[in-house]
Amino acid sequence: MKFPTTFTLQQIAEIIDSDYVGDADFPVSGMNEIHVVEQGDIVFVDHPKYYDKALSSKATIILINKKVDCPKGKALLISDDPFRDFNKLTLYFKPFVPSERAVSITATIGLNTTLQPNVFIGNNVQIGANCIIHANVSIYDNCIIGNGVTIHSGTVLGADAFYYKKRPEGFDKLRSGGRVVLEDNVDLGALCTIDRGVTGDTLIGEGTKIDNQVHVGHDTVIGKKCLIASQTGIAGCVIIEDEVTLWGQVGTNSGITIGAKAVVMGQTGVTKSVAGGKSYFGTPIEESREKLKQLAYVKKIPDLIKKLENK
Repeated sequence: MKFPTTFTLQQIAEIIDSDYVGDADFPVSGMNEIHVVEQGDIVFVDHPKYYDKALSSKATIILINKKVDCPKGKALLISDDPFRDFNKLTLYFKPFVPSERAVSITATIGLNTTLQPNVFIGNNVQIGANCIIHANVSIYDNCIIGNGVTIHSGTVLGADAFYYKKRPEGFDKLRSGGRVVLEDNVDLGALCTIDRGVTGDTLIGEGTKIDNQVHVGHDTVIGKKCLIASQTGIAGCVIIEDEVTLWGQVGTNSGITIGAKAVVMGQTGVTKSVAGGKSYFGTPIEESREKLKQLAYVKKIPDLIKKLENK
């Protein structure tokens, strides 16, 4: 998430009421999660296990719960609860703004785009030309939709990330300030749910086609010309490269990559990153030919046991 203008380190510290290490005028241009940070961004870290990763990341401002040596060219924001204060910043820069009508006056809708009855279009949504948005679709604030996109009934774009911190009193939600972006000629089936990024974008690439009842988690990036079949569940922060096929009821772990032109057969659990250009099956995931061989061998076990018993 980029801020509307560059802030100083001191200004950010005042927003969250924290101490800081570094020049008061140190420039701060945005905030992001660790996997998408850039120079000028804030990243938060609240566990010693991840201190080194955060401090050595591309982020130049680290929101941290302990005063440590500050790397050259960076700055620190010292907080007793970085998770809480990251949320404060999200709510400061991307506050929830209630909608006053079904289609926000701040939305822009391209030529020849059709909105069927009971469609909801939130604040600052951009929809391109020649799209069809079917009945009862909900498109939350700040989503971006390209040209020639079709979205079927009941689909929701831009719901919050499923991201919580466990505390003694219950689960504390990480606030979402990101977007959903659909490129040109994407088709979404009925009852799909595409969560927005925490601070970045959940992206579906040009020409990708998604079946009914598919879930895409926050900050996931799906490439161009992918096919994703019904009841697939894709976790957050997944990278699916171009021309990947996921058949029905595939599920993935978070933070993995599926290589270009991979084919994942139905009901496979994608538990790790896999290379492109191959076919996969099973849980845990393996190349489909090898997995099917194993299943064939398993079927032979009863006969082998009988032969051993008859000896």
